[in-house]
Amino acid sequence: MRIWDISPKKLCRNHLLGEHRELHAIWSILTKNKKGYSKHPETLRWKGKLAALYARHQALVAEMKSRGYNHYSDLNRKLATGSRKQNVFIDSRKKQIKILMNKKCGCQV
Repeated sequence: MRIWDISPKKLCRNHLLGEHRELHAIWSILTKNKKGYSKHPETLRWKGKLAALYARHQALVAEMKSRGYNHYSDLNRKLATGSRKQNVFIDSRKKQIKILMNKKCGCQV
């Protein structure tokens, strides 16, 4: 599971769409108190920061639409509570860029 801390504009198709799927999984775990992956570090860093996760989703959706992709899975804005800023990182942005560069996947990092 990974939610990148890099602009969605820089993500290749696979990372953009993959992050969107994983974001929905984390949202579901946190808003519905599901057990699966609830202890995963990526899930834990969003606990209490659903407003920030919602904002990330909106940024992903905007980029998806700019590339001509359809989007039909909106999040419930009423559940977007807590901090609007994510300041906990599993990997620094610099390391995330290095990870993506090493994948040679088409991300513009």
